[in-house]
Amino acid sequence: MFLQNITMPEFSRALIKTQSAILPVGVLEQHGPHLPLGLDAMHATMLARRTAELHPCLVAPPLNYGLCRSTSQHPGTVGISANTLKMNIHDISLGFYGQGIKTLTILTGHAGGTHQAALLDSAEEVLKETNLEIAVICVLDLFDQATEFLECKGDSHAGEVETSLAMHLWPELVKGSAKEEYPTYPRFILVRDKVGHWPGGVWGDPTKASREKGEKIFELEAENLVKVIKDLEKRAA
Repeated sequence: MFLQNITMPEFSRALIKTQSAILPVGVLEQHGPHLPLGLDAMHATMLARRTAELHPCLVAPPLNYGLCRSTSQHPGTVGISANTLKMNIHDISLGFYGQGIKTLTILTGHAGGTHQAALLDSAEEVLKETNLEIAVICVLDLFDQATEFLECKGDSHAGEVETSLAMHLWPELVKGSAKEEYPTYPRFILVRDKVGHWPGGVWGDPTKASREKGEKIFELEAENLVKVIKDLEKRAA
């Protein structure tokens, strides 16, 4: 059930059936020359809604902004600080807890390490303050079985996986493809010219993408996310 579309009485009735909620999180970030800037939040939201079709849970409106470091200088990327992200997650989580939610799954479509660290740090604080059962999950961790049919090893951003998902979920938003590319950031060293080390904004090979792969990945993600939510619900019982 998508919370932004229901009424106050409908929310009260929904709580009788489930006290589990999913909060999709993304970023406004470049995704190569061929994919939309909002793909991460769009992906997390669509996955949350598909999961709710398979198992009763409430789907919150997405948090569309997150922490972007390596793509911060690319055209179209608009990020927020770690502190801002942490406060958003903290306050939203407490808000759901106050409304009777017992389990909260923070589902991020953005896989940036600093972004995920901020989510985890904030969720740990909520864990100390409440009895809310919480999971923090990146979409990329939900389709391990997909290695059977994926061709590009090390794919991470705007490559085979995300292009396949976009071809399945929003084919009208896919603007062609892009060449295989990987960032050249030096290990350990922070760089000022981020675009110079990653000009195309692709991490992987979009030419290996297909709609069929996207559909398989998406369904695997939903099935595995249901398992996590069921585990949370056992802990909250």
